[in-house]
Amino acid sequence: MRLHTLKPRPGAKTRRKRLGQGESSGHGRTSGRGGKGQSARSGSSIRIGFEGGQMPLIRRIPKRGFNNARHTIRYLPVNLDALNRFADGARVDEAALREVGLVNGRAAGIKILGDGELKRKLTVCAHAFSASARAKIESLGGACEKVGVAPQT
Repeated sequence: MRLHTLKPRPGAKTRRKRLGQGESSGHGRTSGRGGKGQSARSGSSIRIGFEGGQMPLIRRIPKRGFNNARHTIRYLPVNLDALNRFADGARVDEAALREVGLVNGRAAGIKILGDGELKRKLTVCAHAFSASARAKIESLGGACEKVGVAPQT
């Protein structure tokens, strides 16, 4: 294969649709806009969900009931095997986790999950722990310190 033998895959390059270039082009007369009406006019754009002035479906449907998802606390998850990068006896808190890039973004807090094996004795400070993560940390002589949950914004 040489640079001069390279060519695009079949169907990748298509000709531009030239509107209004006579009947034989297939896109003459109304130029693919149909006949008359609002969408046939120049500069026409109708927003998504607009139904010509009729009350839109999204506003016709009643909005009732309780949605539990609005009241959940979103945690940033960290698995135990990721904590093996810290030195033995280290104190692992949110600042340390962000510094090494294990947690990014905004959330109410950090939750330590029990996936993987922990090989070091650590003092872990987090907003929440799974039961298996707490058991694995404490079985190695480490400590789990629960930090208060910050209000979610």
